[in-house]
Order: sequence, then structure tokens, then C-alpha cells
Amino acid sequence: MSQLVGKAKALVDKMIVAARPQLEEFWKYAKVELTPPMPADFKNLKKTAEQAKDMKGQLKKSGLTQVTISEAWLNVLVTVEVITWFYMGEVIGRRHFVGYKV
Repeated sequence: MSQLVGKAKALVDKMIVAARPQLEEFWKYAKVELTPPMPADFKNLKKTAEQAKDMKGQLKKSGLTQVTISEAWLNVLVTVEVITWFYMGEVIGRRHFVGYKV
């Protein structure tokens, strides 16, 4: 029984050593990305929202929001074609329809 406990302890130590670099990287990014917003961040957000509102007004003036039914249908068909070719390329690259042969 003591051998089993010793082996388990050695295994846990090895796992901690193996996981340490990944955890350090996680904490490095977590300290930056998961901090609560500061007052300066809200000012930047307000500026960005105002710029987005201005862009929306410019789009209406440019006429890009006025699309006919036939143009919209053509855009849908082109999008479906591009997606289909993407998936067919994936199938060709895998040389198998479902998943990779491992």
C-alpha cells in the first residue's frame, strides 16, 4: 500500500511540473483580460459607440442598405457556394467524409 501511495505522489508531482508552464501562461493572460473595467475604459466605450452611430448614418446615406430582393438572393447563393467549396476542400484534405482516420 505504501508503494501505491508513493507512486501516486510521484505521479502528481510529475503532473504539477508538466502543467506549470501552461498555468503560468494562463495566469499571465487572466490578470490582463479578466480585470474589471476601469473608468477610462467606459470613456473609450462611449467614443466607440458614437463612432459606430456615425458609421450607421453614413451607411444609410451611401445607399448600401438599399438592396433589392434579387441582389439579396444572389448574395445568399454566393455565400452558400463559398461555404460548400470550403467544406468540400476540408473533405478532400481529410480524404474521408467524417473525421480524420487516426
